[in-house]
Amino acid sequence: MAANKGLKIAVSGKGGVGKTTLSALLCHLYDKENKNVLAVDADPDANLGMALGFTSDELQQVVTIADDRQLIKERTGAEPGSPGSFFSLNPKVDDIPQKYVIKSNNISLLQLGQSSTGGKGCHCPENTFIKTLLNHLVLEENDTVIVDMEAGLEHMSRGTARAVDAFVVVVEPGQRSFQTAKATVKLAKDLGVDKVFAVANKVRTGQEENVRQFLDFIPILGILPYDSKVVDADFTGKTVFETNPEMVERIDNIKKNLEQNM
Repeated sequence: MAANKGLKIAVSGKGGVGKTTLSALLCHLYDKENKNVLAVDADPDANLGMALGFTSDELQQVVTIADDRQLIKERTGAEPGSPGSFFSLNPKVDDIPQKYVIKSNNISLLQLGQSSTGGKGCHCPENTFIKTLLNHLVLEENDTVIVDMEAGLEHMSRGTARAVDAFVVVVEPGQRSFQTAKATVKLAKDLGVDKVFAVANKVRTGQEENVRQFLDFIPILGILPYDSKVVDADFTGKTVFETNPEMVERIDNIKKNLEQNM
C-alpha cells in the first residue's frame, strides 16, 4: 500500500454487537494521529454520528444521501421509489462527499442512509447510487476511511467489499454472531478479500477460551470484555472516547494489530 494512502476499513457484524462503538473509537484514534478521517455511516439505523460526539443539533443539519430525492433523481435519471424506471447504473458521484459531510477536528462524517423498502415501491435507484458512492469513497479517497456497515451480509453481496483493505467483524459470544462471522469470511473470500479479522466484544470472565475456539476460522485482533461503562456513556450522551480510557487503550491495541497485519 502506498505510504500516502489511508486504510479503508469496513466494520461489520450482526446488529447490537458493538460495531458502531469500534468504528467511532478507530476514527478518534486516527484523528489523534492528525490523520484525516472519513467516517461513513452506511447503517440505515444511523448512530455513528452520536458515537463520534456530534450533537443532535449538528446531526439534524445533515442531509442523508438516500433521503435526497432530488439528488438521486438528478444522478440516476429515475424518480426514487418509482417502479419500472430506467436509471443509470453508473451515476456521477465524485463531487458528492464534501457536500454532505459535517466535520469535527480531523473527522468528517458522511451518512449514506437507506430508504425503507416497506410499501414504497422499488428502491433500485437509491441503492445503486449508494453502492456507487461507497465504492468511489473507498477506492478514490486518500484519507483514512472507516465504514460502519449495515447489520448482516447484504452489503457484501453488492460488491462494496471489493474496495476495502480489510473487513473487521465484531462478534459477541453467541452462536448467531459466530455464524455471521463465518458467513462473512466465506463471502469475503468469494469476493477476493483476504484481509478479514474478528474483534470479540462483550466477553465475560471465563468465556475467552470458548470464544477463541468458536472463532478458530478467523484471525482475532482482540477480545474486549463486557463493560457497563460503554452503556453508561450512551445513556449520558457522552462518547466512549471521552469517558472510558481503558476501552480506548484496548481499541488502540486492536488498531495496532490490524495495521501490523496489513
